Amino acid sequence: MESWAIILAIVAVILSLYYYVFKDMNYFKRIGISYLKPWPIVGNMGPALFRQKTMADLIIDTYNFYPKDKYVGFFDLSNPVFIIRDPELIKMIAVKSFDNFPDHRSLVDEVQDPLFGKNLFSLKGDRWRETRTMLSPAFTLSKLKGMFKLMNECGADFTDYLSKMPKDKRTIEMKDVFTRYTNDVIATCAFGISINSMRDRDNDFYVLGRQATSFEGIQSLKFFLIRSFPNIVKFFNIKFIPDKINNFFKNVVEEVINTRDRKKIVRSDMIQLMMEARDKRAEMGQELSLIDIVAQAFIFFFGGFDTVSTAMCFTCHEIGINPDMQKRLQREIDEVIEKTNGNPTYEVINNMKYLDAVINESLRRYPIAIFLDRMCIEDFELPPSLPGKKPLILKKGTNVWFPVSAFHLDPKYFDDPYKFDPERFIERNKEINNSGVFLPFGLGPRMCIGNRFALLEMKVLIFNLLARCNLKPSIKTQNPIRLSKKQINMTAENGFWMDLEGRKDVHPSLKNFVPNGSTEENDIKTDTSTNGIANGHAVNT
Repeated sequence: MESWAIILAIVAVILSLYYYVFKDMNYFKRIGISYLKPWPIVGNMGPALFRQKTMADLIIDTYNFYPKDKYVGFFDLSNPVFIIRDPELIKMIAVKSFDNFPDHRSLVDEVQDPLFGKNLFSLKGDRWRETRTMLSPAFTLSKLKGMFKLMNECGADFTDYLSKMPKDKRTIEMKDVFTRYTNDVIATCAFGISINSMRDRDNDFYVLGRQATSFEGIQSLKFFLIRSFPNIVKFFNIKFIPDKINNFFKNVVEEVINTRDRKKIVRSDMIQLMMEARDKRAEMGQELSLIDIVAQAFIFFFGGFDTVSTAMCFTCHEIGINPDMQKRLQREIDEVIEKTNGNPTYEVINNMKYLDAVINESLRRYPIAIFLDRMCIEDFELPPSLPGKKPLILKKGTNVWFPVSAFHLDPKYFDDPYKFDPERFIERNKEINNSGVFLPFGLGPRMCIGNRFALLEMKVLIFNLLARCNLKPSIKTQNPIRLSKKQINMTAENGFWMDLEGRKDVHPSLKNFVPNGSTEENDIKTDTSTNGIANGHAVNT
C-alpha cells in the first residue's frame, strides 16, 4: 500500500507541476488576443534569460511583431502580461483610470524582505498613498535647492579629483567612477552621511550598496526565483536583500536618528523629513517604525545608486564620441561659470537648455526603465485591440506593461530614432514631453517621485566634469556601443571606457578650488568598531 501511496503522490506532484506550468499557456489564444508563442516555464522571457537578446530588444521585438494592435499578449515566465502599444491607452491606464491600476506587481514578502517590501515602490493602496504623501515634501523646490548645495559640493570635489589624476590613470571605467559619485550624493542627501568614495574606495556604504543593487550571479538567480516561485522562496526563506546589507542600513539610519534626537540637530534631508513624520504620528497615537524609515531611505538609495550612474555613463559616452556636442556643452557651461563666478545656482543649472537637451536625449536613447508595470485591482474594460474586435474585460490581478524602450525607438514617434540627436529636444521639447511616448520616469501618480532629484544629480556631475575635463574615446571605448545581454536594464557589454584630459582653458575661478573636508567642528565621527557605519565617515547632522 505504501508503494502505491508514494506513486500516487509522485503523480500528483507531476500533475500539479504540469498544471502550474501549462495552465495559462493558451490564455491569450482563448481570449482572442495576438501573442507570441511561449516556451514552458520561461514563457516569452527565454531569449533574455538565455542571453540571446537584451531585455530591451526582447520588448522592442514583441512590440513590433503586431504593429497594428493596441495591445499584445506576453508571458513573463508563466505570468500573462498585456503589453500596451497605444500611447493614448497608456495615458488612460496610468492617469485617467489610475484608481483601477494603482499598484505594481508584488515581488517580495514585506515580512521576509522588509527593506524591499515596505518601501514606496512596493507598497499598495492606502499605505502607498500615505507614504507618498509623507515623502513628497522631500522633493519640493525648496528642498531640492538645499540638496543642490550638497550635490554641487560632491560634484566639485569629485571632478576636481578626476582632473588631477596622474596621466597613467586617466583611462577610466565610467560606471565604477560615476557609481561612486551617486553613492556619495545619496549618502549625504538621504542618510546624512559624508563619504568620499574616490579617496576611500572600499567604504562599507559603497561596497554594500553595489551588492544590494546587483542583478548578477546569485542575485540574478534569486530574482528569477522570487518572480517565478514566490511560495517556494517564502518556504525556504530566500531573501533578495541579505541580512548583512539589511542590518547595515538599519544601523546607519538608527545611528543618525539617535544622534539627532540626542543633540536636537535638524538637517534638510530625507531622514529628517521622516523623523518629523514619526513625531507627528506619535502625537496621534500612530507609529512610524525604524524599519519603515529605513525602507524608504533604502529605496531612494536602490533607485538612484545604479540607474542614475548608468544614465550618466551613456550620456558621457555620447558626449565623448561627439566632440562638437562636447564643445557646445562646454561653451554653455563656461558662460554660466563666468556669470556666476564659479558658483552656479539651482535655477541657473536647470535653465541650461543644451545640457537639458543632451540628458533628455540620453534618457530617450538609453531609457533607465526598459518597461513599466501596473497591476489591475478591479475588472476593467479595454477597447478592442484591433478594429472589428470586441472590447476586452481585463480581470482583477492582471499585469500590464508599458514598453518604454520600444516607444523611445519607434520611428513613428522619433525621426531616425537610433541617432543620438539632442536637437530634437531643442526644437520639440514641449511636444515630446506631452506626447505620452517619452517615459523616462513613468507617467501619472505612480511616476518616479525622485525624478527631479535624479535629473539634478546628472546635471551637476556633467556640469562640473566638463568644466574641468575633456572626454576622449580610449582604445577600450566601444563605438557603436554594444549592450550587455547579462543584465535586465541597459548597460554596456564591456563597460564604459573613456579617457579624461584636464582642460587647459579651465575658468580661473575653478583653478584655486579647495576640496571640502570634514572637520571635527562640523561633523560627528562614528566608530565603525561599534556600529558598522562606513569606515569612520562623518554623520552630517
